[in-house]
Amino acid sequence: MRRKGAWRLAVTLLTVLPVPGTTDAESAEVAMVWAPAVGLLLGGLAACVLLTGDYAGRLTGAALAVAALALLTRGLHLDGLADLADGLGSGKPAGGALEVMRRSDIGPMGVVTLVLNVLIQIAALAHAAASGRGTAAVIAAVVTGRLAMTWACRRGVPAARPGGLGAMVAGTVRPVVPLLQTAGAVGAAAVIAALSSTGVGWAGAGWTLPLAIVAGLAAAFALERHAVRRLGGITGDVLGALAEVATTVALVVATLSH
Repeated sequence: MRRKGAWRLAVTLLTVLPVPGTTDAESAEVAMVWAPAVGLLLGGLAACVLLTGDYAGRLTGAALAVAALALLTRGLHLDGLADLADGLGSGKPAGGALEVMRRSDIGPMGVVTLVLNVLIQIAALAHAAASGRGTAAVIAAVVTGRLAMTWACRRGVPAARPGGLGAMVAGTVRPVVPLLQTAGAVGAAAVIAALSSTGVGWAGAGWTLPLAIVAGLAAAFALERHAVRRLGGITGDVLGALAEVATTVALVVATLSH
């Protein structure tokens, strides 16, 4: 299953981080298996920004953390969310919706979706930080977003069109892989929550942390099914939108009282 440089390709596709070395032509076949690991890296970096920015106020820290994630991902996931909102909101058949998504401009549906998504993320993260759950919440949420991408690339989910990222990674992941990764993520979150309840480790992590991962993935799965029905499969924009939706839902659930 392993291909030379698959992890490098995953980092290159999902972040702006420079990665030395080369990849072979078959790396795309397993690159998305590494997406959750890339999410862990991005979440850790966002958590560092959150902690640093917290000195200027929790809302400022949350805004800086969300901005850092946008910069570290080239804003591509946010762009994918806006494009998918425009495509699905157009009410056109699959071909027409895909054409709308290919355009470089963003329509009103995309703008509203994009703005609301960012505002909700900042508000939820600021609330989580105020409750002592900020770092745990942002790491769990970002990992959840990339897990959603891996799930969407499982076998049986087609690409909506030839060419592009969607065609390159669609159907390349065996379902058992994201299943095991999800079990590992939820299990780790449960352990963190258990330790937190005893006063050890991440203070205030709470039992909403594993629930946040499950809720984020469930929301992404619902959106994925709708996108596949409407578009005939996934695209790079769909993958970006799934990452953002899963991240946002996970952040919101992670802020719930425990």
